[in-house]
Amino acid sequence: MAEGASPTVPNDHLMGVYSRAPLSFERGRGARLYTEDGVEYLDCLAGIATTGLGHAHPKLVQALKDQGEKLWHVSNVFRVPGQEKLASRLAELSGLDVAFFTNSGTESVECALKTARKYHWANGQPERIEVIGFEGAFHGRSYAAVFAAGNPTYTEGFGPALPGYRSLPYGDMAALEEAITDQTCAVLIEPVQGEGGARSMPEADLTGLRQLCTATGTLLIYDEVQCGLGRTGKLFAFEWATDAQPDIMCLAKALGDGFPVGACLATAEAAKGMMVGSHGSTYGGNPLAMAIGIAALEELSSPATLANVHDITGYFAQQLSGLKDRFPDVVEDIRGKGLLIGLKLKTNNREFMALARDQKLLIAGGGDNCVRLLPSLLLTREEAREAVEKLELTCEVARSKAADAA
Repeated sequence: MAEGASPTVPNDHLMGVYSRAPLSFERGRGARLYTEDGVEYLDCLAGIATTGLGHAHPKLVQALKDQGEKLWHVSNVFRVPGQEKLASRLAELSGLDVAFFTNSGTESVECALKTARKYHWANGQPERIEVIGFEGAFHGRSYAAVFAAGNPTYTEGFGPALPGYRSLPYGDMAALEEAITDQTCAVLIEPVQGEGGARSMPEADLTGLRQLCTATGTLLIYDEVQCGLGRTGKLFAFEWATDAQPDIMCLAKALGDGFPVGACLATAEAAKGMMVGSHGSTYGGNPLAMAIGIAALEELSSPATLANVHDITGYFAQQLSGLKDRFPDVVEDIRGKGLLIGLKLKTNNREFMALARDQKLLIAGGGDNCVRLLPSLLLTREEAREAVEKLELTCEVARSKAADAA
C-alpha cells in the first residue's frame, strides 16, 4: 500500500477474494478492538470464533514470549515434546486416543478425510470411500473440504466434482439411514453449524447418528472447528448428547486463539491405517504453536471459563428473545447453542452487519440470512449487556430503513 493510502482502499497487489469491511485495527484487548486513531469496537465476531479467550490474553502472550525466545520450528523430523503434552491432554479431555497437529481447520478436515478412507483400506475394504456430508456445511477451502461440504458457491469454477462425496439435508436422519451403503466411508458433520446459519443438531439425533454409524461400520467425523473448545458451554459440542462419541474429530480456531493451530483427533482404531508416510506437515505442531495451544487449552477447559459461557449464554438467551419480540419485523428467529448464536433476519444480513458496525459492534454473517454472535468465552455480563444495547440500536435503524424503502 502506498504511503498515506487509506486502509479502506483495495490494494492492487492482493488477490481479490475477500469482500472486506472498511476497517482495520491496530490493537486489541479482551473483547475490544481499536483502530489506529483509537476508535473502540466491541468484538462479538472474535476472528470468526477464533479468539475464544479474547485479544492479547496475558497467559497466551507470556507463552508466546517464553517459547519465542527459545525455539520456533524444527520440523517433524524430530520429536516435539510440546506435541506429546498437548496430544495427551486432548486425549484425556476428549476420550479419543491420538492427535495429528495442523495449522488450520481445513487441514484438520483433510487429515480426517484421509484417516477415514485409510481406515477402510487397512480393513481390506478400499471400495468404502464415500463421505456423506450435509447441506449448509462449511469444512474449509481446500479442494476436498469444499466438495465435502458441497456448497456450489465454493465449488463453482473448480472443475469436476471430486468423486466420493455426497450431501444430504441437515438433520434428515431418515435420508441418512437410507443413504449409507457398503460404499460409505464416513459421515462428516458439524454438531452445530456455523456458516450454515447457526443450526444445532438435536442431541437425540447425535446419539442416533452414533448408533447408525456403529451399526453400519461407518466412521463418524465431527467438525468442531467452530463449535468446539468451550463455545457451546461444554468443551466439545458432542458432549451435550448421550453416547455420541466420534471416531474422528477436527479442531482449530480457539485452540490457538488466533495463532495457527489445529488438530485432528481419532481413536486408535480409526487411525490404524495412518502409518509412517501416510500424512505429514512442515509447520504443523511446531514448538511455538504447541506452547500456545497448551496455554489456550488450559484456559478453555477450565471450569471458570465454561461456567462463564453458561452464564453469558443464559443472559443472551433471555435478552435476545426480548429483542425478537420487540422487533419481529427485523428478527425472525434466534438459533445456535452456547455462544454460537444466530439471529435469522427479515432484513438483509449484510446490511445489518454494516449497521452494527456503525454502532461500534462487530458481528459475523452466516447462511440463511443470519448474523452470528461469536464473542470471547470470557465476555463479561457488562459487555454482553452492551452488545444487546448495540443490537437494539441496530434493529431500530434497520426497521427505519426498511420502512423508508417501503
